[in-house]
Amino acid sequence: QLVESGGDLVQPGGSLRLSCAASGFTLDHYVIGWFRQAPGKEHEAVSCIDGRDGDTHEMLSVKGRATISMDHAKNTVYLQMDSLQPEDTGVYYCAASRSSQTTAQGMCIIVFAKTDYDYWGQGTQVTVSS
Repeated sequence: QLVESGGDLVQPGGSLRLSCAASGFTLDHYVIGWFRQAPGKEHEAVSCIDGRDGDTHEMLSVKGRATISMDHAKNTVYLQMDSLQPEDTGVYYCAASRSSQTTAQGMCIIVFAKTDYDYWGQGTQVTVSS
């Protein structure tokens, strides 16, 4: 399973580090993506990382403000978000795909239904408000 944590209420311009801890499987063999879902909207990709080669991809909406990383020893993926804005508000989820045809860029650009991923976490709430 995947378990997210680190969400919080922050002021505009603030920062957060979200964690996605995996148990029962090894992230080294998966592509992992961070997604977010704002109220009333579909989920969208934020940033993705390939656990097999470390390749990463960030969406334009967070370019320069989001950094994805992986701690292989802790079997955990992190998302550092800086310069947060109200439009970053939403539930942040992590997902994992083991498909050999998936890349970090592909994981972010082609978004499927939550049930189509091998693993999908329960989410952590991020609220950006003054």
